[in-house]
Amino acid sequence: MDMLRKSATYVARCLRGHALKGPCIRRLRRYSSQPLQKTILYNFHVAHGGKMVPFAGWSMSVQYKDLSLIESHLHTRQHVSIFDVSHMLQTQIAGKDRVAFMESLIVGDVQGLKQNQGTLSLFTNDKGGIMDDLIVSSTSDGYLYVVSNAGCADKISVYLETEAEQYRMKGHDVQLENVCNGLIAVQGPEMSKVLQPAVNIDLTKLPFMTTSLATVFNVKDCRVSRCGYTGEDGVEISIPAEETANVVEKLLQSTDANVKLAGLGARDTLRLEAGLCLYGNDIDETTTPIEATLAWTVGKRRRHPDATFPGANIILEQLKHKTAKKRVGFMSKGAPARAGTTVLDSSGERAVGKITSGCPSPSLNCNIAMGYIETPLMKRGTKVQFEIRKKLVDAEVVKMPFVPCNYYFAK
Repeated sequence: MDMLRKSATYVARCLRGHALKGPCIRRLRRYSSQPLQKTILYNFHVAHGGKMVPFAGWSMSVQYKDLSLIESHLHTRQHVSIFDVSHMLQTQIAGKDRVAFMESLIVGDVQGLKQNQGTLSLFTNDKGGIMDDLIVSSTSDGYLYVVSNAGCADKISVYLETEAEQYRMKGHDVQLENVCNGLIAVQGPEMSKVLQPAVNIDLTKLPFMTTSLATVFNVKDCRVSRCGYTGEDGVEISIPAEETANVVEKLLQSTDANVKLAGLGARDTLRLEAGLCLYGNDIDETTTPIEATLAWTVGKRRRHPDATFPGANIILEQLKHKTAKKRVGFMSKGAPARAGTTVLDSSGERAVGKITSGCPSPSLNCNIAMGYIETPLMKRGTKVQFEIRKKLVDAEVVKMPFVPCNYYFAK
């Protein structure tokens, strides 16, 4: 129980910015002097006891009055929770040259996607650094549907508009449209029990990383995508803004499963247990896909000498040869490691890496973390030490995800 209380305290500190670094800190500082933006569900959160906190320029709920952070985390693992992710950037990319345009900016194989299939990918810069992570889906409706991070929304919006304009000046056909819908994530093993009665599509035919337009509680033109940020089976639903609160309320009223609202606190510990990166902490413009152990996002078809995505020469060279550092998972006991914690070798005498995310795991009742370590030490079972408050803590390199993922793959 003491471990769980420490986890709740740690997450609260993270969301106040104490455990953030680099771009995250800069975003918080930049937004601190500006009015916070509110999602379409802001009033809904307040009415349902949401504790609102600043996050990447938005007023977001960190948790709700009926559950602690730990209880909310475990509820998602065991039942089903609804997260408001309307602050994220949703974009439609149309035109006959949309695939080639997108592939000029990201490392993924968009051409190879089947209709209504999506993939996690990365915007990269000319040095091979990660500008943002995103999910891009090739819809059967004549456009690509892209969801990217709220904290990078300004940067990515300008980047896409600028690149699209230049692409059109070369005679290509591409159009962008920002999607102003609400966006919710319904996550947990009981998701299908709750959602299936409400939609006009068969969820058993919607496997992980696929998408479909659907009617939800008689609301037309919703987009249901089987994905999420928790490691559990789940969907993200893009809903016309004026209907979003109504859909969430009806999901909460379901008698088919125990549905709860969940906030940023549970979302952070859930994604860390699933080994998923947080942009600005675990990946940023100074880390490459290969260093971040995200080489699998570089499509096999894109791994040729004349690849056009930014930083291709550096990234493809790193695919052939080892990088100096790699992102790995750690487990430890004692005081939990935070972002910025120094990783030392087993003797405790030499710095060999840095923690980027860490917390006590509500599911495992031990401390987990991810970070970067010198490549020769990345092997599972390698003993290391963390320097925490001028004391050394024993830790070990382990496999990620820390908790097995439960994504749904159709048989």
